[in-house]
Amino acid sequence: MPDLLNLITDIEGVSVGHATDLALGSGVTVIVFDEPAVASGTVLGGAPGGRDTGLLDPSMTVNAVDAFVLSGGSAFGLDAAGGVQAGLRELGRGFAVGPARIPIVPQAILMDLLNGGDKDWGLHSPYRDMGYAALKAAAKGTFALGTTGAGTGATTATVKGGLGSASAVSSTGHRIAAIVAVNALGSATIGDGPHFWAAPFEKDAEFGGLGMPDVADHSMRLKGMNTPATTIGAVVTDAQLTKAEAHRLSLAGHDGLARALLPAHLPLDGDTVFAASTAKHRRDDMASLMELCHLATIVMARAIARGVYAATALPVEGAQKAWRDRYPSSG
Repeated sequence: MPDLLNLITDIEGVSVGHATDLALGSGVTVIVFDEPAVASGTVLGGAPGGRDTGLLDPSMTVNAVDAFVLSGGSAFGLDAAGGVQAGLRELGRGFAVGPARIPIVPQAILMDLLNGGDKDWGLHSPYRDMGYAALKAAAKGTFALGTTGAGTGATTATVKGGLGSASAVSSTGHRIAAIVAVNALGSATIGDGPHFWAAPFEKDAEFGGLGMPDVADHSMRLKGMNTPATTIGAVVTDAQLTKAEAHRLSLAGHDGLARALLPAHLPLDGDTVFAASTAKHRRDDMASLMELCHLATIVMARAIARGVYAATALPVEGAQKAWRDRYPSSG
């Protein structure tokens, strides 16, 4: 469809904002919903960091969220959700508890403290202010990929990680899209070459059009045996979903993560995928849910490869090389 941007903002009612600090080597990305969106999520990595992820369980009372937050900074980055909450509160958004309103903004963080950026921020981390700035920058339409927002300081076992997104349309016309900050303990690329594990799902040469190599090297490649790492993201659709169905969609997003990164879901990964429905279009049959789960896998895999493909190296000494630096003739 010509009006698609191949971004999560292809979903009506979704805005994205970034806060990026290249000197810090970190950043924040916020996904904002015009109206509260039915949401859930799953954590399959062994070393996660998050805020308000417990309420996403289908058995919990709160059914909808105002925004999702993806952030660098490891546990320090959890301050970002406070900044997003502050901005949403200014707008009168939030879950009503009597006269009070509490913005619901589940967050996941990634570990980017060892990438060479200047982390000497003093007493308080900068992430609360960065969260607020990312919310204020949130907009519909196009947004940057690669070394931006939550993908600013992201790395992988082989090349620089980054922020990626991709979208698709189901046979019934429902839209679905993913956004992800790729900070993997493993690798998005195959062996020592430029090819992506997500190649079978690529659309329109969106990450180089290289296809698969003649022989796939399955050897384990890790950025370290004692280095925590996390890939964090979200899948969003305009199809009407229950909270339990959104939970199932998040699991399908993890399937895409495992197809695009090898290995994934390790003891030191914090791999987390949120899912949400803006419910702009009716859906109440099993067949359409099955297709949305199928597409969730595909858009997440594509988004991961796009994030790595678009990344650029941090402007600091000893920074990890980006894909385009290692394979300049392949892009």
